[in-house]
Amino acid sequence: MKFVDEAKIYVKAGHGGKGCVSFRREKFVPKGGPDGGDGGKGGDVIFIASESHHTLLDLKYKQHQMAKNGGHGSGNNRTGKSSGNLEVTVPVGTIIKNFDTGEELADLCSPGHTFTAARGGIGGKGNAHFTSSTHQTPRFAQEGMEGEEFTLKLELKLLADVGIIGFPNAGKSTFISRVSAARPKIADYPFTTITPHLGVVKYSDDKSFVIADIPGLIHGAHDGVGMGDKFLKHIERTSLLFHIIDISQEPNANAWANFTAINNELEKYNPALIEKTQIVAMNKIDLPFVRDNVKKEVARFKKKGIILNTFSAVTGEGIREILNKIAEKLDQTGQ
Repeated sequence: MKFVDEAKIYVKAGHGGKGCVSFRREKFVPKGGPDGGDGGKGGDVIFIASESHHTLLDLKYKQHQMAKNGGHGSGNNRTGKSSGNLEVTVPVGTIIKNFDTGEELADLCSPGHTFTAARGGIGGKGNAHFTSSTHQTPRFAQEGMEGEEFTLKLELKLLADVGIIGFPNAGKSTFISRVSAARPKIADYPFTTITPHLGVVKYSDDKSFVIADIPGLIHGAHDGVGMGDKFLKHIERTSLLFHIIDISQEPNANAWANFTAINNELEKYNPALIEKTQIVAMNKIDLPFVRDNVKKEVARFKKKGIILNTFSAVTGEGIREILNKIAEKLDQTGQ
């Protein structure tokens, strides 16, 4: 399935039905009074968050969402039929914004959350409403009110407890495939991961957490270089970040420079991201070059007041310790 996390759509609620101009026509009643009924209400456009949807793909190709109009009133004081609401299902984590102003209108962050994006018009009153002692035969009725219409921007931000960050080919996809049932594409070229992946990690009989594999960041990601700018928003909701460092290949062979470069991109995109708790770990310790430099890199980070964990996503060495630390941090934050 193609991953789509943004969509521009037009929503239009239904118009209210027209009120009716009508007069009683009964046998032996030569002068029947007005009996025009009211128009029915137009349908609302309502968004509903669901866990059964994972992308905004449906709305990408169906950009006009319009509810039906209310029915017109009729004689004998019959009210027109009100239209049913148009329900639009979106993934949990969808943010709805006014396209023109950028104002955030709703954040559907849990299953079943709803947002009425456009309200249907009220039906017009029939002529039966306008009788009076001085005006007993009104020959007019109200038009129905128009339904609201808006152009909206929808953004999907994944809901995950942990976001994996790092340069391309750092081993993020291999890690998530080892600790969860997620099966992202894995290869030895940059940007193997071109869409975010979610995996559920079960670390005890009754506890689990959701982890997100985000496409690799590169220098200038906050300005849209590579794919980082497109997917950085998906780590804004996470409780903590798992920062994977790989020193096995140039030009990222300096672990500290690697660490600071990624954090620089996070800060430039959204300063709040660098305030998130990070668990930092160096991958690929199964490789001789990395193994030979482990002690030096761990000591360098220690001087900076940061614990540098080590593991191998390929062999599994150190992964259990990493998961225990992630679970411990999540427990501390109440996740």
